Amino acid sequence: MSLDASSGRLLARYRLGDASALAQLVGRYLPRLERWAHGKLPRWIRTHADTPDLVQDVLIRTLGRLDGLDLQGQNALGAYFRAAVKNRIRDEHRRFARGGASEPLDAAIADARPSPLDRALEGERRERYLAALAELDGADRELIVGHVELNYTHAQLGCMTGRTPNAARMALQRAIGRLAARMREI
Repeated sequence: MSLDASSGRLLARYRLGDASALAQLVGRYLPRLERWAHGKLPRWIRTHADTPDLVQDVLIRTLGRLDGLDLQGQNALGAYFRAAVKNRIRDEHRRFARGGASEPLDAAIADARPSPLDRALEGERRERYLAALAELDGADRELIVGHVELNYTHAQLGCMTGRTPNAARMALQRAIGRLAARMREI
């Protein structure tokens, strides 16, 4: 093998299962391949992976296929890696040609109304709320309806029930707790 001597030794060690040799090969060829591939993958083709990700993926996959490969020449391994990256870039071009550019959906065309599922779930929640509310005593029901449906403040609830705002807040909190317990039972 007339491969670059140090790369040849690393490749032989990698083939024997030496994980540190793999790390050294990646450390040696990844920056070179990234520099070589820089600008070769057009911006309009890139989707999830940019050029460094593509190069790293190709390098790792290619190293896994080198077992039976007979590399001849001074920079045969580097040339092999460059050819693999070039083929992957061609694959990206073909994939783009088949599917076209992926563009995000325009938010203006989305329907702002709730989906049928959301409407069904909201209807079920509303039925449980009303059933649980009907089971509460009149004072609790008055506090909850005033706050939830009429948007009364604690001060307004206090006026309505003859309590201080803080006492109305505490009474409302207890009433909501009882309502939630009833809703879980239904």
